[in-house]
Amino acid sequence: MRRRPRRSVWEGLTPELMAMIVKGIETDEVARVVPFVCTGWRDAVSGPDCWGNIELEQWCRRVYSSHVIDFAISSLVFRSQGNLRRLSAFRIGDFAFSFLSNFAKCLTVLKIPMSEVTDENVKTHAKCFAALKILDISYCLSITSKGIEEFGWHCKLLEQLRRTLPPPGFEGSSSSEVDDSEALAIANSMPGLRQLELAYGRCCDIGLHAIVSNCSALTNLDILGCLNVMMQGDLKDKCHKIRTFRDPWDDDGYFYQSSDDGNNSDGAATDSSLDD
Repeated sequence: MRRRPRRSVWEGLTPELMAMIVKGIETDEVARVVPFVCTGWRDAVSGPDCWGNIELEQWCRRVYSSHVIDFAISSLVFRSQGNLRRLSAFRIGDFAFSFLSNFAKCLTVLKIPMSEVTDENVKTHAKCFAALKILDISYCLSITSKGIEEFGWHCKLLEQLRRTLPPPGFEGSSSSEVDDSEALAIANSMPGLRQLELAYGRCCDIGLHAIVSNCSALTNLDILGCLNVMMQGDLKDKCHKIRTFRDPWDDDGYFYQSSDDGNNSDGAATDSSLDD
């Protein structure tokens, strides 16, 4: 008697259900490991449903080549076929940002700290990110007030901005000279912000006053390390009316962390190729 072939436990699951299952798996593992589980999973990750959320922060921390990171991100973004809703990665370059702009119509969360994206590239492609609600451009030292303003003018739904700069003494830290340009760019172009983090920025009372006056919806404001702020006049009262406010001197061992995962995963290098 001929034995029937064993059915896979995954047989019959829709691509949407399989996409929900892989949500808890690191994106690099979804790309490198999951396709080899069985034919059903290979077919699932070949389609766009598994690539609505691309989380590559931990993988990017272990990869020190921006060219490798850009290639991997571009490959995975292409698989989303325009269904990408969330991208979280470190150290991306202009190439990946430009490529991403072609698939960003549904993108609501973009977290690209420590990236090398430039003002010029932001100016060219910011209009493609109109759906953004959450943006993290911390430690992006090639983005200045000009790039921030471009994001503000084109991303009218933006509610959360994280713009942390390197603390004094860290690589890439800026001078202590007062510079309100970024604060004024935020105040003038992002009035709908609800959460704003400007740790170690160079603004003074003028820039901060413009933010708290123009961004009336703010519920969370963090200006830790903004040592040019003196909180004079009515500025202190305005800031303390915000539900959650962190002043420049509230230092409790702060250092930059991912907004999703505070664990630093700098460890042994792993396979840097995400393309199966």
